[in-house]
This record gives sequence, C-alpha cells and structure tokens, in this order.
Amino acid sequence: MDAAADRTNPRLTFVVLAWGVGAYAVLQSLVLPVLPTVQGALRTSQANVTWVLTAYLLSAAIFTPILGRLGDMSGKKRMFVSALGALAVGSLLAAVATSLTVMIIARVIQGVGGGVVPLAFGIVRDEFPHAKVQGAIGGIAAVASVGVGVGIVLAGPIVDSLGYHWLFWLPLIMTTGAAIAAQFMVPESLEKAPGRINWSAAILLSGWLVCLLLAVSEAPEWGWVSLRVLALEGLTVVLVTVWCLLESRTANPLIDMRMMQRRGVWTTNLVALLIGVGLYAMFSFLPEFVQTPSSAGYGFGASVTESGLMILPMGIGMFVFGMFTGRLGARFGSKNVVIGGTVLLVISFLMVAFAHDRKVDIYVAMSIMGLGLGLAVSGLANLIVAAVPPTQTGVASGMNANIRTIGGAIGAAIMTSIVASGTPPGHLPRESGYTNGFLMLAGSAVLSLLAALMVPSIRRDRATHHEPAVDLRHPELAGLPAAALWATRHPDLRIAPAGNGNFSPAVV
Repeated sequence: MDAAADRTNPRLTFVVLAWGVGAYAVLQSLVLPVLPTVQGALRTSQANVTWVLTAYLLSAAIFTPILGRLGDMSGKKRMFVSALGALAVGSLLAAVATSLTVMIIARVIQGVGGGVVPLAFGIVRDEFPHAKVQGAIGGIAAVASVGVGVGIVLAGPIVDSLGYHWLFWLPLIMTTGAAIAAQFMVPESLEKAPGRINWSAAILLSGWLVCLLLAVSEAPEWGWVSLRVLALEGLTVVLVTVWCLLESRTANPLIDMRMMQRRGVWTTNLVALLIGVGLYAMFSFLPEFVQTPSSAGYGFGASVTESGLMILPMGIGMFVFGMFTGRLGARFGSKNVVIGGTVLLVISFLMVAFAHDRKVDIYVAMSIMGLGLGLAVSGLANLIVAAVPPTQTGVASGMNANIRTIGGAIGAAIMTSIVASGTPPGHLPRESGYTNGFLMLAGSAVLSLLAALMVPSIRRDRATHHEPAVDLRHPELAGLPAAALWATRHPDLRIAPAGNGNFSPAVV
C-alpha cells in the first residue's frame, strides 16, 4: 500500500480539489461575454473596462509562481486554502463594487487565486497513490478547462435573471465552501522544500510580467510601434535579463533556472505558451463573432446566452477527454496525447476560419476544439509534473499555468489588432479581419504541434507514470556495477532503491 494512501482518502481529496479549481475556472471566464454590461453599469469607456480583465491577468501572472513556491516551502494545502480565500475576498468586493477603481482592485485580489491549479497538482502528486496520480492530474486539468467554458455559457443567463453582480456572488459562495472543505478534508503535504522567498527576485518577476502584459494588452490601442509600447518591451528585456542572472546565482531562487532549462520543462512551457495564444483569444472573440448581426455579412445576431451555448460543445469535449487523459497517457505516453490534442486544435481553428457560415459549422468546430484542448491541457499538466521532483511541483506547475496566461494575453492582443485592422471608427469589423485572426490562431496551433514534437517522452517517473521496479537479478543488471552501467547509458534517469534488490528509474 502506498504511504500516501494511509493519510488521505483520494476520492474525497480529488472532489475537494476539483471543487476549488472549478470555482476558480468559472470565475475566470464569467466576465468575458458581459464586459459591455459591466461597462454600462460602471459608466466607463470600452478602453477602460478592459482593465477588468487586464488587472486580473497581471495579478495572476505575478502571484501564481509565488504561491507555488510558498506551497513547496510551507505546505501546499495551506496555500491552496489561502488562494481560495483570496478568490472569495475579491469576489465579495467585486459584487459590491460601484466604480471601476473598486472593481479593478477586486480583480487584482482575485488574481492571487490563480495559484489554485498548480497547488492542486502538487497536492495530488504528494498525496495520491502513484498509480492514480496521472489520472487525477488529468481530471483536475479537465475541470479547470471545462470551468472556463461553463463560465462563458452561464454568464448570459445569470446576468439576464439575476444581474451582473451575481457573476461574483455565486463564485463567492463556491470558493468559500471549497476553502472550508479543503481546510478540514485535505491533508497537509509532507513534501516540503526548505528555504525562503527571494523577494528581490519576486519584485523583478513582477516587474517584467507587468511590463510585458501591459505592452501587449495596450498595443492594439496605443499602436504596436508606439513609443510607450516599445519602451515597455525594452524594459521587459532588461528586467528579464537581470531576473535570470539573479535567479541563477542565488541560493534561494524563486524559479530554479536549472529546472527551467531542462528539456522536459522548457519544451512543455513553450507548448503551453502557444496553446494559450489560441485558447484565450478564441474565448474572447468567438462570442463577438457570433453576436454580430447577420446584416454585417457574417455572424448570427446571437444573444449572450446563445453565444455561450455555441461554445458549450468545447467545454463538454474538454471535460470528457480531459478525464480520460490519464488512461490515454499511461497507454500511449503523455507526449503523444499532447501531440494528438494539438493536431485537433489545428483542424478546429482552420474550420472556424473557413467554415463559419452556418451555426452547425461552429458547433462542429467547437466540439473538435474541445477534444483537442482536453487532451493537450491535461497532457501538459502530467508532463510538467513528471519533469520535476516533488519539491518543485508547485512552482513548476505554477509557471506553466502562468506561461499559458501570458500566451493568452499576447494572443488576445494580436487578435484585437488583426480584427480591428482596416475597420473605420464606429463600424463593425470586417469578416476578413476575423478570418485572418482565426488563421493566426491556427498558425499558433501549428507551432504548438511542432513544439510538442520536441518534448521528451517521460514514461519512467513512478510518481506520474506507474511502472514496476526493475529486478536487479536480470542478467543485464545483476549486481550494482551493472545497475551503474545502466544509469550511465540512460543519463536522464537516476536509480532509486525500491527494496528487495530492486531499483526504480526516475526522471531527473
């Protein structure tokens, strides 16, 4: 029996973790389709209301890796509960906000909760029996993915029947309940990495993330070659360089640069970045496309609720295939699962670009996209967890999720520029703008496929890819010298004693 199984009920822990992650994911997307409603209620401009999203992305980008590091140091369950608490406090403030300033502050507080997903992955790795880790991580990743789709679908009915304030009251109830359940039902992790937070590195990380996301978020309005955008991009390069040098030389790095340089880590992060480009841009612009009156020569004049229903097949596909990613990964390898997912993403983006004249075309494309995202996002979660030791699970998963968010901000900004290109002020975008934008997303999916092909196959980490120990009595491995020879032939493995004359190979 696995030691972790004596400390926890895996099924109960999974339900609580999925509850918290699902609440976070729903909150993340509820605001997307109803920004015009929020704009009118807060009496602000279209340019200013985008800060309701930008402030959240900036905060999540900053705090996700910090919470991941704190979880690795002081306990993942403690930080998981704290992140849910931040979501609840931010939701309460947003629900009573009567001005844009208060709403932005609330969204910054909610961004602290971005750490719930990587912290949940870390808890699973620490507490679940080895054979169940991969499936549980895939399941939680699926819940996170489908939660985004569910939020978009529910936004219209909630606003129509209850008002936009309930976009925050309902998540407040969900996150508060999840925090209480996690406090009493999830065990604290025994795997901890002693150390301290390097606040200089944290400030530098925050600085370059703010500069980068601010530049890409405002570039469509300021201009990609405007002085302000170029200055922010230049400052980003300087701060990233200083941050990398500091992290490489400190004894207590916030992000271990040696870890980030591992092929299994940087390639997985590259795939996450490119998938994020398409994921968030599609969530942001497809509702606008289908809500456009058909008199414009495209679109269906759909309501907010109807546009959400058209995205629903994506959410269903993400959840269903995400739940089976663990079994598929164990059978075919998580790398191949991600490759298959990116192939489906390429197909779906091309369909949206060239076949969007009928509603059924959108439904079919969203179904294929949901299958692709379910495979790719859940497979990436398993790859990043398998590529690092348990004491770095939180920060590595946090950075992976963070990079996907950064990709989303970049993709949304580029999509905005492409769609708005050549559109006279006060007019609806041209159909060609959307077509070119969707083609850009298809190109990003192609690049993610190429990046996925570079990811090393990781099948030997018993924490996420369960395999029996190797018997040292095998003729090729008889005696320790042979085992050492085996290790030299496979430099990506370390030999861990498993008892009774056996050893277990694990990725390093």
